[in-house]
Amino acid sequence: MSLRIGDTAPNFTAKTSQGEINFYDYVGDSWAVLFSHPADYTPICTTELGRTAALSDEFAKRNVKVLALSVDPVDKHQGWIQDINETQNVEVNFPIVADENKEVAEAYGMIHPNASETHTVRSLFVIDPAKKVKLIISYPASTGRNFQEILRVIDSLQLTAEYSVATPADWKDGEDVVVVNTIKTEDIPSKFPKGHRVVKPYLRFTPQPNK
Repeated sequence: MSLRIGDTAPNFTAKTSQGEINFYDYVGDSWAVLFSHPADYTPICTTELGRTAALSDEFAKRNVKVLALSVDPVDKHQGWIQDINETQNVEVNFPIVADENKEVAEAYGMIHPNASETHTVRSLFVIDPAKKVKLIISYPASTGRNFQEILRVIDSLQLTAEYSVATPADWKDGEDVVVVNTIKTEDIPSKFPKGHRVVKPYLRFTPQPNK
């Protein structure tokens, strides 16, 4: 059965472009983004890994560690990284898992037989420090990921993990958030002193509390 939101992310030990790693040890107390690619030396994946490397400071300031995965071996990863660095003008500084036996791909449900029986789809998992799966997105082979959306969701997940709020449609960091319905309207001022507005009894907005 494929992983679902709220499940514990499976641990694994695997060879990578940066040597053998244990997933849990690598992540430690950080958040993690684990994302898969159909194969090395594919054009869309080359741009995605380049974009990930270019956003390394953005991931770091959110305390997020990144791992990519492909079912190709380490030696192909190393050559591909050179191409990525050259063509995307970056320095790939995160490990790419060499999942030749597909054990990690199977554990995470990254292989969708109706898309390909041998290669992973573009699956992406956001995993919190407790190793719980918080987000799952799968893209078809023809469509590259939107990394601004990935960062946006991480901002939301980290905010809502700390405060009793949720983020509305198209929310971006710094915008108003929704007070969760477990908090009574009369209790909002003491919990959210920046103010609030009531649109409906079940729809109450407040300025983002950590800004």
